[in-house]
Parts: sequence; C-alpha cells; structure tokens
Amino acid sequence: MTGLHKTYGTTTAVDSVSFDVADGEIFGILGRNGAGKTTTVECLCGLRRPDRGVVEVLGLNPWRDRARVRTVVGVQLQESVLPDALRVIELVQMYRSFYRDGNDPEALLKDFGLWEKRRTKYSELSGGQQQRLSIVLALIGRPRVAILDELTTGLDPRSRRNVWSLVEALRDSGVTVVLVTHFMEEAERLCDRVAVIEDGGIVALDTPEQLKHESGVDSLEDAYLALTGAGIEVGEDQSTNDTWEMS
Repeated sequence: MTGLHKTYGTTTAVDSVSFDVADGEIFGILGRNGAGKTTTVECLCGLRRPDRGVVEVLGLNPWRDRARVRTVVGVQLQESVLPDALRVIELVQMYRSFYRDGNDPEALLKDFGLWEKRRTKYSELSGGQQQRLSIVLALIGRPRVAILDELTTGLDPRSRRNVWSLVEALRDSGVTVVLVTHFMEEAERLCDRVAVIEDGGIVALDTPEQLKHESGVDSLEDAYLALTGAGIEVGEDQSTNDTWEMS
C-alpha cells in the first residue's frame, strides 16, 4: 500500500498511508477510535475505493478485482449485519458454499466455542457470540489473508485469550493476518509489527519491542502515548459482553 488517501466530504479519514505486510506475518494497525484504522482496511479489502494511492493484495487490486480478492481474503469487520432469523449452522454452511475449498464448519464452530449454539438464531446470540461467529465466517473460506477488525471487542477475558491463541495458530498455519485493534495488550501479544495510526496518518511502524525501546518505556501502551501524545481507550479487559505485499 502506497500513499493511500481517503476523504469523506471535507474530512480526511486517511492521509498518505503506506506499508507492506510480509507473508505469514501478524501485522497490527493500532490507534484510537476514529484514527483511520477501519477506513484503511476497508480500502484494503475492496469495500471502499481510495481517492488516491496504490493498494495491492496478493498482486490484486482490491477495488478492481473484488471478486477474486474475496476468494483469498477473509474479512471480519467491527460491525457485521447478518439475517436475524438464520441459525448459526445455516449461516456458516451458506458462507461455506461460496468457496470451492474451505474449512470444516463443525471444526471452526468448535474452535470458537459455538458448536452448542449451532441451532440458535443469530438474533438470540449474545454480542460476544455474534463477534465469534463473524470470525468463523471470515475464516470459513480458508483464506490466504485474514483481515480482523477489532476481533475481540465484546468478548470476556477468557474468550479473548482463547481467540488470541487461535489467531496465533492461524498465523502458524501460513495465513497472513492484518489485525486492527485499540487493545494494547492484544497488539503486544500477537503482532510481529505494528503501524500506529493517528489522525489518518502513520506516526510509527515497527515491532512492539522496538517501539518500546525507542520510546524508552516498558509497555506498548506507554509507547503509544509517547508517540502520539494523545489519550486512548486502553486496558486488557474492556469487554461488555460474554512475501504478501501491499504496494
């Protein structure tokens, strides 16, 4: 991704954002709410058209080649809208039918603690269960790249840590992960490298350890505050409910 720029009316959401992501890496995009994280990944997966800049995913243009991108990229967005009346297993089987090759629905539902809820309607799931289901749907097509936007929002502490372990296993299986988060502990635990976004631009990009070292602090939270000079919602348990290149 080079020089990504996106505006909404007179508001600049993303301004000259550039980064590459290595094959098999967990790459974090870290920032407060409204910093430009979600717009960046929406351009990355073809949901929004950049005003300027070049974006490539596995050699594909996400906007021009949307149909092909969706066969190799799994996306879990912060807000998903699914039919209330459909049951969990029906949703997963429907999404699985979109792909020639994919993951086993039963195995994924068990991994994410939803097998016992397979016959439950989507509208009857808790917020945390809906969030876990959205991750399952992002992974059902056996993607080469997974884009996960605030994936543990709404999860309780135990569920959050279970999901972290699954993301690490996903990376170990060869899947490249782009992880959007404002949870500092999550980024420090999972990410090989982190891009810190503030006011639509990247203010730092490096490993969590190097960001801490350069800031002279012991935690990524403190490094973030030193780099941005701004407040951020931080904490490890803020829940309310149960070579790949972009150039």
